[in-house]
Amino acid sequence: MAPAKDYYHVLGVSSSATEAEIKKAFRRLAKQYHPDARPGDAATADRFKEINEAYSVLSDAAKRKQYDLMRKFGPLGSMGSHRSPTGSRTGPGFEEQDFGFGGLGGLGDLFTSIFGKGRKTEVEPIEMAVDIPFRVAALGGKVPVTIGVTEACPTCGGSGAAPGASVTTCSECNGRGEISFGQGGFAVRRPCPVCRGRGKVASRPCPSCRGQGEVSVNKRLMITVPPGTENGQRIRLKGQGQRHPSGGAAGDLLITFQVESDRFFRREGLDITCTVPINLAQAVLGTKLRVRTLDGRRVVLKVPPGTGPGRTFRIRGQGIERNGQRGDQLVEIGVDVPEKLSAEQEKMFREFAEKSGLKW
Repeated sequence: MAPAKDYYHVLGVSSSATEAEIKKAFRRLAKQYHPDARPGDAATADRFKEINEAYSVLSDAAKRKQYDLMRKFGPLGSMGSHRSPTGSRTGPGFEEQDFGFGGLGGLGDLFTSIFGKGRKTEVEPIEMAVDIPFRVAALGGKVPVTIGVTEACPTCGGSGAAPGASVTTCSECNGRGEISFGQGGFAVRRPCPVCRGRGKVASRPCPSCRGQGEVSVNKRLMITVPPGTENGQRIRLKGQGQRHPSGGAAGDLLITFQVESDRFFRREGLDITCTVPINLAQAVLGTKLRVRTLDGRRVVLKVPPGTGPGRTFRIRGQGIERNGQRGDQLVEIGVDVPEKLSAEQEKMFREFAEKSGLKW
C-alpha cells in the first residue's frame, strides 16, 4: 500500500529534494501556516500539523528511506486480502506471521514500523523547528511555542457520541478496535475506520466533534532553551505532544532549535567574535573603546597606537558557558578609511606622508 499522504507534495518539493531544500520548504510553510498567524482558524492548525508531520518523516534519514520504499511499492491493495471480523479471509494473501518475514532481510520490520502491528501503545512524537535569537541560545532562556494538537472533545468526553445516544459494539471489528486488510501478498492490522479504534459506535454522533471524539486546538508552551544551545540541537519534552486516542500516555514533543544570526556577535565554539570599527585617527594614535558583551554590559578595551585593521583582542571569560567551561570574546578591529577628504585634510595628510617618507 502506498502511504496515505504524499509528504513531498505537502512540503511542495520533489522526491529527490536535498535535506537543505526540505528544511527550507518546511520553514517557509511553517511560518505561513503557523497558528499564531491566524488564531482560531482550524484549517490553518490542521495544515500546520500536516506540515510538521511531513517534515518529521522527510527530515529523518531512516524514516525517509522507509517512506520512499512504501511510495515505490504503490497501491497493491487489490492483490491482497481482507480479514473479516470473524477472522476469515475474503481473498488471497498472507498474514505477516504466515509469510515468514524473517527470511526477507528485515522487510517485516519495515512494514511493522510503518503500518504498526496490533494496537499502538505509544503515540508518535510531534517534531518541529523553533527559531531562537542568538543571545537566547548563548545565555539560555525561554521562548513561546504554539503546536497544533487534538484533545478529547469536551462535549462527549472523547466517546464520539451525542448526549443521550446509545453506544454499541462496533460490528466492523467486533469491538477489537482494529481490522486486517491486504497489502500485496501481506495483511496488516490497522485501527478500525468505523469506530476509530474505540471498539464502540454511537447511534448519533456528537455534534461538536462529528463523532471523532476529539477536537483540534492550539497549545501554547514556554520552552526552556539551555545555555550554549547550538544550531540544530534537539530537546525532547515528555508528554507534551499528541494525546493518546485511547487515554494512554501522551506523546512527546521534539524541538529542533534554529539559531538566528546576530548583527553584532558571531559564534566559534564557546568563543564569540565581533567587529568594532574605529576611525583612522584612533588607529594611528590609539584609543579606548567600550565594547558590548553578551550579557549587555560594556567592557573597556584599550587599543594601542598603530593598530591595523583585522587585529584581534581577547576579552577573557566573556564567551559562552557550557558544561562548566566558558569561552572568550574576540574583538576584531575594523578601520574606517574616509572615502573623501576636504582640501585641507588632504594637504595635512600629504605633509604627514612627506615628513614620514611615505610614498603613494
